[in-house]
Amino acid sequence: MEKPPLSEENRCVEEQGSETSERRPCHRLFVHGLVLPCKIGVHRHERDAPQRVRISVDLDVKDSTIPHQDTIQEVVNYDDVVGGVRDIVGRDHINLVESLAEQIVTYCLEDERVIAAKVKVEKLDVFGAEAVVGVELYRGGSI
Repeated sequence: MEKPPLSEENRCVEEQGSETSERRPCHRLFVHGLVLPCKIGVHRHERDAPQRVRISVDLDVKDSTIPHQDTIQEVVNYDDVVGGVRDIVGRDHINLVESLAEQIVTYCLEDERVIAAKVKVEKLDVFGAEAVVGVELYRGGSI
């Protein structure tokens, strides 16, 4: 069963059947405002040159990953999250922000310590200073 979206009310919730749920201890790791050049868009002018996207990632992570030895190997590392996002964005041209966000969410949920992920992808230059457009996805993994 898919987990509910991340929010202060329902984050770190483990479904236990259809009528009850149990809160699980977790913490939130985040990367906000990562701006990268990206080959993205369906229009001809978007295929001619990369455009700026801003990506934000929020991950609910099992508290069993709290570092007892104070080492980076014990935690979900935000350097790895940023590296994965950079790798995905640096691949071939992608048409839709939805597709890019889904790829990033899928990458983040590959780590079994991640309970749920929220990814926001914004195209910064579509309407100039008038507006920012994009998409935000929520997905839950298995605990």
